[in-house]
Amino acid sequence: MSEADTAIALRSGEVPVLATPRLVALLEEATVDALAGHLDAGQTTVGMRVQIDHLAPTAIGATVHAEATLEAVEGRRLTFATEAAEDGAPVATATVTRVVVDTERFLGRLG
Repeated sequence: MSEADTAIALRSGEVPVLATPRLVALLEEATVDALAGHLDAGQTTVGMRVQIDHLAPTAIGATVHAEATLEAVEGRRLTFATEAAEDGAPVATATVTRVVVDTERFLGRLG
């Protein structure tokens, strides 16, 4: 974790610790990684919902690892249990929901 990942840098707080928005991005990245090689050609997933519990502060220079486990599939909706940890100690847990979309069709909706 670097200064660019802090609450101060991301304007989400006033302390030099891992920012919650950066933590959310790390957890979402873990869900994308968990799906690698499992989607059909032309498909991707987009974030729909994140319910996070940020449990502990993380100092600059620390290494945080995130893992995601697919827990439920409801049609195109995928629900993951995720956890971020520093040296095995939980930093955050979250439920992340993503939706499978056709990439071209999704981008075509932008106007």
